[in-house]
Amino acid sequence: MKLKNEKWPEEYFFKTRNKILNYDIKGAVDYLRKVPDYKNFSKRLIAAKEDFITLIQPGMANIPEERLGLLKYLQDEGKPDLLLVSMYNSVAQNENNSSSNLKYFIEECREICESVDLPIQGTYNTFDCKLLAEIICLCGFTSSQGGAISHNILNATNIPIEKSILDWQYCDRLVGFYEEQGISINKETFGVANYNALIPPSISNAVSIIEGLLAAEQGVKNITVGITQGGNLIQDIASIKALEEQIGEYMKDYGYKDVYITTSFHQSMLKSSEDKGKNFGTTSVGTVTAVLAGATKVVIKTSKLTKEVNSAIIRAAKMPVDILGGQRLAMSKELETEVVIIKAEVKCILDKVLELGRGDLAVGVVEAFENGVIDIPVASERYSKDGGMTSARDNTGAIRYMRFGNIPFTQELKNFNKRKMEGKNIKNKF
Repeated sequence: MKLKNEKWPEEYFFKTRNKILNYDIKGAVDYLRKVPDYKNFSKRLIAAKEDFITLIQPGMANIPEERLGLLKYLQDEGKPDLLLVSMYNSVAQNENNSSSNLKYFIEECREICESVDLPIQGTYNTFDCKLLAEIICLCGFTSSQGGAISHNILNATNIPIEKSILDWQYCDRLVGFYEEQGISINKETFGVANYNALIPPSISNAVSIIEGLLAAEQGVKNITVGITQGGNLIQDIASIKALEEQIGEYMKDYGYKDVYITTSFHQSMLKSSEDKGKNFGTTSVGTVTAVLAGATKVVIKTSKLTKEVNSAIIRAAKMPVDILGGQRLAMSKELETEVVIIKAEVKCILDKVLELGRGDLAVGVVEAFENGVIDIPVASERYSKDGGMTSARDNTGAIRYMRFGNIPFTQELKNFNKRKMEGKNIKNKF
């Protein structure tokens, strides 16, 4: 199928599905209908947003390696609101996906789903995501995390962006099919994570909005968009506010009026410390930022230490939520300026993406990477441009553009970034 931002016809979707697995989707629909509301990720997010509550979600546990015991321990001792699991398995990696192995793996994961009392989100550990998307739904998990850009762009050196978008269109169309059966499954896109480089908020937000719009076209109705903590309180809060406002505006412009948007805040990607106190401090700062920003959920960074320590980290994260309640950081001139700047930068990027695609968002994304309009410094060589965009922190710790490459900003936006970088001398551990 030629790439375009258009909902896949059901006939083509099932023709593609038959090449991926031979598993009755009616049985999966029946199974998901039995998942109680309190375990449905979408419904939990909606309730939290309407009640002005920030939910706590610990970092991932591998399945089945760490299996049921760890999840139950984190649930019972840490008392989070949501769970996140990484589907790391030879079946999920498309390496050993015979029908018998697939059936066994699904049964294992269903046992996990049925044994815990919280909504579960699955995340991806494979670049070809189609089979794993099926497995996540077949297991009774009601959310998945990832997208054509946010998932593959960091590490996939041999996958063209066009193929990545097509693969994720399949995943989103699968969720859209379940939605048509009355089953709501959440999709989360978290932009571009700050793992090994400083990612300016507008790059990350543009990616989240693009992936959200592509998902909505395939019928996804419950979408979470998120950011990774940058380290400057005002800029982090502005990023969440700008993202939630702007994706809502684009959804309306595209005619997706029945899509429910929530937000996520992923805590600092700093390496976990052997010092438990430092881990608790990192967790608390991230949670406070998420609450003051009004994020629907915060994904806290669990460590490679013991399950007892991780449970304590989860409990530490819940304290700022309980203490601050529904408080939000009041709008100030500084916060308002950051929101306006981020939204203006995102608009410049998305306008050019649509121009390159002649109105087609999916085609435009491919062209945008080819031309350096979407330029991500941590991307593999296939996607990044030599001599392109570079970024750094200003004197407040906010992330700014130093060199713009082919990112199509107005001169006013370029001047803003240059002014912020004057006299830079800050050292920041984020």
